Amino acid sequence: MNSFRDVGLVVMLLFVLRMPPVLADDAKPTFPPMRTLKTADGTRFGIFSEKPAAPAATLFIFASSIVEMGNDPARYYTQTGRDLAKDGWVYVVLDIPCHGEDQKEGEPGALQGWAHRVKAGQDLMGPFVKRCSAVLDHLIAEGYTDPHRVAASGTSRGGFCALHFAAGEPRVRAVTGVAPVTNPLALSEFAVVTEEQAKSINIDSLTDRLAGRIVWLSIGNDDARVSTDDCVHLARNLVAATRRLKPEMKVAPIELIVGPSEGHRAIDDAYPLEAQFLRKHFRR
Repeated sequence: MNSFRDVGLVVMLLFVLRMPPVLADDAKPTFPPMRTLKTADGTRFGIFSEKPAAPAATLFIFASSIVEMGNDPARYYTQTGRDLAKDGWVYVVLDIPCHGEDQKEGEPGALQGWAHRVKAGQDLMGPFVKRCSAVLDHLIAEGYTDPHRVAASGTSRGGFCALHFAAGEPRVRAVTGVAPVTNPLALSEFAVVTEEQAKSINIDSLTDRLAGRIVWLSIGNDDARVSTDDCVHLARNLVAATRRLKPEMKVAPIELIVGPSEGHRAIDDAYPLEAQFLRKHFRR
């Protein structure tokens, strides 16, 4: 090589060689279709599993709306569900507060809607937890779900929802979160909300109800969006609550992984690690 032209040619050849192959349509990854069902009281949920031959372990997954979770071509947020489905798990999704059909007419959506409701003194998480419990009742009654093997998981704001669901529903044996919101006041959308107004939904108020529960959390080491420090703080409080209220447990079943990530993103292999954790704790 004695010219820039030769060097450029080699670089281009290496680039071409390293590009992923173009897959034919029939070779592209496929995902299980989502069915939208309703409970007897009209609560909507999405389910990605056929009815199992016997009641199965079930994972509730929270991140956005039912429609968005079902139409996401990459099915990013439901990776853990797909992984566990290989072992026969059932996994379902619901509209989280201010998303999908839960957004009320005239109010902002998403996290701005959360701040709007909290500032107005409305119950943000109570109705959501009630809907989740109604879906769980339905799944158990219809033979989908083993009531002794129920878990909840979520990403970012979905992790916050999963923690609230677990705190309000004792049948949820394990709860996991990927880059979870643990203190809503860390969110920029909550700049208009006071600490007193947010007190009722702060996860710190739920630690006693989560004592003894199996918990797995992962977060980037410099997540300014949801606050790495607040996530670490929650994990330590959960351990303290378990030691205080469940002294018979020799080891608090709380696992926290802090790893490198670019801002508010999942750490590497977050979802495979989440599935591995749940698989380990739900072995019969």
